[in-house]
Amino acid sequence: MLQVVDRIIESGIVAVIRAETPERAIEICRACKEGGIVAIEVTFSVPHAAEVIYQLDKEFGKEILLGAGTVLDPYTAKIAIEAGARYIIAPNLSEETALLCNKHRVPYIPGVLTPTEIVRALELGVPLMKLFPASAVGPSYIKAIHGPLPQAKLIPTGGVELDNVKEWIKAGAVAVGVGGGLTKGTREQIVETARKFVQLIAEARKEKET
Repeated sequence: MLQVVDRIIESGIVAVIRAETPERAIEICRACKEGGIVAIEVTFSVPHAAEVIYQLDKEFGKEILLGAGTVLDPYTAKIAIEAGARYIIAPNLSEETALLCNKHRVPYIPGVLTPTEIVRALELGVPLMKLFPASAVGPSYIKAIHGPLPQAKLIPTGGVELDNVKEWIKAGAVAVGVGGGLTKGTREQIVETARKFVQLIAEARKEKET
């Protein structure tokens, strides 16, 4: 489980895949991988999401870090894990889902926003948290949270774009989740956008160290 967490942090970005068809979801995933993104989240808003996860797992195996998103309950989490998802992401915090993921030794990344939710997630042993919707608070919020809760490993999602991703990383985000700002357009456009995100995150981390 810790190996998956470390790879997500190392990658710095999770591509959030939402699409109207399974075929489009697979196309976006392939483009993100070509652009250098390792961690890819197939949301359960994609039709036949479990089948998409299964197919991508067969195609790429350990070449990508495949997860399931928009997982609201333990029932869906179990379906995702059985399909091949190596981590579970949600917009909400579900204690039942956290317990199921712990039992299967699969990282659970719940959606949190308030200090109360963050502390409860820590009590449940959650290794990473999705700060959602990140656009509602901005990068300075992470700095404020890390005052009393420096151990909270936050992945802002919702509103992360090319023009602000460096701010999020410099503010203390361990990674970012990016959906519409990455996955729109043609395959070639997605590949190029993915490469830009990877480059900007690397630059932000280097600048933060100096």
